[in-house]
Amino acid sequence: MTNPNIFTVSRLNSEVRLLLENEMGIVWLVGEISNFSAPVSGHWYLTLKDSRAQVKCAMFRGNNRRVTFKPQNGNQVLVKARLSLYEPRGDYQLIIESMQPEGDGKLQQEFEKLKIDLASEGLFAQSSKQTLPEHPKCVGIITSKTGAALFDILDVLKRRDPSLPVVIYPTMVQGEEAAIQIAQAIGRANERNECDVLIVGRGGGSLEDLWCFNNEIVARTIKASQIPIISAIGHEIDVTIADFVADMRAPTPSAAAELVSRDNSHKEQIFASKRARLVSAIRHVLIKQVQSTQTLTYRLEKQHPSYQLQKQSQQLDDLDMRLRRGMTQYLKQHAQDIERKQHLLQLNSPVKRLGVQKLHLQRSEQKLLDAMDKTLLTTRHQLAMAAEKLETVSPLATLKRGYSITHSASSKTVSSINDVEVGEVITTQVEDGVIESQVTTRVAKSEL
Repeated sequence: MTNPNIFTVSRLNSEVRLLLENEMGIVWLVGEISNFSAPVSGHWYLTLKDSRAQVKCAMFRGNNRRVTFKPQNGNQVLVKARLSLYEPRGDYQLIIESMQPEGDGKLQQEFEKLKIDLASEGLFAQSSKQTLPEHPKCVGIITSKTGAALFDILDVLKRRDPSLPVVIYPTMVQGEEAAIQIAQAIGRANERNECDVLIVGRGGGSLEDLWCFNNEIVARTIKASQIPIISAIGHEIDVTIADFVADMRAPTPSAAAELVSRDNSHKEQIFASKRARLVSAIRHVLIKQVQSTQTLTYRLEKQHPSYQLQKQSQQLDDLDMRLRRGMTQYLKQHAQDIERKQHLLQLNSPVKRLGVQKLHLQRSEQKLLDAMDKTLLTTRHQLAMAAEKLETVSPLATLKRGYSITHSASSKTVSSINDVEVGEVITTQVEDGVIESQVTTRVAKSEL
C-alpha cells in the first residue's frame, strides 16, 4: 500500500506549482532583461535580474504580441506576471502577461495601485457622490490661467450663458508642485464658498503630463469638497484618479462648461447631466465587471487546456534549445578531435620523417668528411714527421755531408781493412756517383 506522505518528484513539483499559483497570484516586477531568446515557436524566454538576484521568465505568444517594443538584453522593464513552476526542471518561473518599459510602467503600476486602494475605501462609490446643482449660480474653474482649457471653458460659457458668474482659481496643472496647488485651490474655493459647482481640468497630455491628477492628496481633497466637482481632464480617452473621485466626469473641458451652463434647450442640459451621470455609473459598473472578469479569467486560465499547451510548448522549446546546445558542443568536440588527429598525423608523417632522416644523413656525411679531412691532415703531418726523421738517419743525408760508403768486390760494406785484400778492386759511393779504385796498401790504425 502506497504511503500518501511519501511524494514522488512529479507530485511534489505539481503541488508546489499549485501553491505558488494559488497563493501568490498576480505580481508586478521591475528588473533588467538578460538571456533573452525568441524561438521559432513565437514564445519569449528571458531572465529578470537586479544587482542581487534573478528569476527565469516565460512570455507566451498570445501575450507578447501586445508588447509595443522589442525587448533587448539590458532593458529595464515592468512586468505583470503570475508565479509558477516549470515542473520538468523544478525551476520556479514567472509567466509574464504584460510588459512595458520601466518608466511608463512604474506610473501605470502606481496608478493601478492607487485606484485599487481608493476604490477599496469607497472613494469611488456612486452613492457618496454629490448632485450637481440644476441651475448653478456661480461656477468656479480650477486650472492654469494660461492654458487652452480655460479659454475653451470661457468660450462655451460666454456663448451659452454669458450672465453666469465665473470665478477662476489659477493653479499649476503639471509638474511636481501641481498636485499641492490643485488641492489648495479646491480648499480655497470651499473656504470662500462663493461657487456652487467647480470644474477641475486641463487639456490633454501623456500619462506623465496628467500625473498630478493621479495624486492621492488631490483625490482625497476632491472627495472632501463640500462643493460638487466636475473633472474635465484631457481628452475623452484620458482617465485619471480625479475622474473616479469627482462627482461628475466630463470628457473635455468644453463638455464640462456645457454641463454647468444653460441655453435655450434647458431640457437638453438636464438630459446631458443625467446622461453624464448614467455614463459615470455605467463606467463604475464596468470597472467592477472588468475586475471580476479578470479574476474569473485568471481562474479559467489555470484550468484551460491552453495552460497545458503552453507548458508543453515550453517543454518543446526547452528540448529544442538543449538539442541545439548539444549539437553545437558535439560538433565543437568533433572538430577539436579532428584537429588533434591532424596534428598527430603531421607529427608522424613519412614526409616529415624523411626530411628529418635526410637532415640527419647530411649531418652524418658532413661529420664523415670533417673526420676524413682531419685524419688525412693528421696522417700527412705524421708522414712529414716520419720523412723528416727518416731523412735524418738516411745514408744519403750522410753522403751529402761528405761521407762515403765503400763496398768490396763481393758488395760487402767495408768497415775494416781486413774486409779487403791488396790488389782488390773496391767501389766507393759518394753523393753524386761511384768511384772504383784498387787497394794497393792496407795500413792499420795503430801503425799510423
